[in-house]
Amino acid sequence: MNIPADLLADFVARYPAQPATAFLRGIEIDRLASAIAPTGLGLDLGCGDGILTDILFKRAGVTPRLVGVDIDPLETDAAAAYPFYDRIHTCAAQAIPEADGTFDYVISNSVLEHIPDLTGVIAEVSRVLKPGGTFWFTVPGPGFRENMHGALLPGFSRTRYLADLDRRLAHFHYLSPGEWEALCATHALRLDTVQGYLNRAETQRWETLSRMTGGLLHSLSFGRSRPIEIQRMLKLRSLQNRAALPRPLASAIARLIASGLDDVEGTPSCLLLTGHKPPLN
Repeated sequence: MNIPADLLADFVARYPAQPATAFLRGIEIDRLASAIAPTGLGLDLGCGDGILTDILFKRAGVTPRLVGVDIDPLETDAAAAYPFYDRIHTCAAQAIPEADGTFDYVISNSVLEHIPDLTGVIAEVSRVLKPGGTFWFTVPGPGFRENMHGALLPGFSRTRYLADLDRRLAHFHYLSPGEWEALCATHALRLDTVQGYLNRAETQRWETLSRMTGGLLHSLSFGRSRPIEIQRMLKLRSLQNRAALPRPLASAIARLIASGLDDVEGTPSCLLLTGHKPPLN
């Protein structure tokens, strides 16, 4: 198992109330940072509060120029603190207030699965991306659900467990590589490579951490509130935007949550999609 300890500690420090998210991002961003080659002006599609983007580009060794887009005004307010954003739009991803062919590249990290109108988003990405421009998306694939351990209670339906999990996570899509290729082609985009990441053991470690944190909060609200809403009510989101855990503590927690994992063969849970918009003839 090769989870970069320093990167995982970065996420633990910045997401102290979200160990499951920190664990997943430590794996995910290592892959994404190794894949991206950004130049020019980029679109950060689903920028959130900017923390992840800050860690990503520091890991990649790049100082970017970005335009951020997110539908949540509380997240875009927090992202505005980062100087790498030329501008930030609080809007739906299907209606970005930018001209055709504005961007040299588009990044979207664990966002597209949360948007019901995926076709509209991909069409908008194609519109705002320059001919010859590149996109990098990370998304859960069909393996995400396949690799889950499932309910702890005996007799609890796996189908119900996965449906409840999707509602808590607000997941709407688990497209296969072939489905992504077809969707991109429909909107004049070409999918070049697909890399899998997050094996079964890592997926189930995320599941355990999530069960103990976001899942617990969700259960305590009787399923009425999503974890992000509860974190905001408890002021945990605003706290993580103002301060980070001390590095020694973050490193110790990172070692703990990643300990004892073994390499497991099988279908990866998540996909890193790289593609481009073909140049005009």
